[in-house]
Amino acid sequence: MEQLSGATTWLHSPAGWREAPPGARQAGEVIWVRATDRADFAELAPQLGLPVDVVRDAGTHGPSGRHHRPHVEHLEGGVFLTAPTIIFRDSTTDVLTGEVTCLVLDGVVLTAETGTAGILDLVAERLTEPTTTDRLSAGVLSALLSALVMTASDVELALGEEVEELEKAVFSPGHTTPVERIYALKREIAEARRALVPLGTELPELVSDPDDHASADAWVRRLSTAVDRLDGRLDAHDDLLADMLSAHLALVSVRQNDDVRRISAWAAILAAPTLIASVYGMNFQNMPELGWPWAYPLVVGLMAAMCVALHRLFTRSGWL
Repeated sequence: MEQLSGATTWLHSPAGWREAPPGARQAGEVIWVRATDRADFAELAPQLGLPVDVVRDAGTHGPSGRHHRPHVEHLEGGVFLTAPTIIFRDSTTDVLTGEVTCLVLDGVVLTAETGTAGILDLVAERLTEPTTTDRLSAGVLSALLSALVMTASDVELALGEEVEELEKAVFSPGHTTPVERIYALKREIAEARRALVPLGTELPELVSDPDDHASADAWVRRLSTAVDRLDGRLDAHDDLLADMLSAHLALVSVRQNDDVRRISAWAAILAAPTLIASVYGMNFQNMPELGWPWAYPLVVGLMAAMCVALHRLFTRSGWL
């Protein structure tokens, strides 16, 4: 086999995986080719001895020939898989998505990835270690799916930490309004679930015999169970954020009610002396207390006593 331009090749033999030097593939060996783009599969097919029409049509449906994702397609002697990828960016607390494509056919594994998740790098690392080997690709497909689940688990843990920090902020005194942060985090959780749920849908499609629990496809079921658990945890995080939002809105409503009561209490306290002063401002002549020498200090003292009494009353009732 000649060196493939724009691609990295690995060979699997009884001794294990190794990065492939230029040369022909021996009988019984599995070759893994990392292409830079899904569109390169058809160009690499002739060099790998694969039928170009099968490689070109893999994963396409309908008269338009558009490539649908996510998707699992069983081929004669192989399988085509495309799945979303996710990764969490700590600096911006964003969930970034991408896509990985894998075509297994006649002992050849073609893969391509878009995005920054680095799934294929994880696959290369896992192939150097003892791992579960699937029937078709000598471990590439199982390592690929395991890497997808592992990165999804890392994203779920990071989102869980963000939810925990936000929960502390919501109920801490003097915190800023967290509504935007709550909605932003809910959006990232929704992004992660949109990428994770299709993966859980694809995994059962790889099981050749759903009723045979002792088959070599048991690793697919374990991954499917792990995906279901991750989706459940993400759903729990989303529910907790919804509860935090409800609690925050309830606290805002309570604070608004407290402000209204305080304003009402101070308005009532100020209304009492205002009423007395307005009566004296009418300039009536037949008011006997106008001629009293202690009338003015008495009225002022009465105003102060009423304000103090009302203040104590509102304080005891919790309005102040």
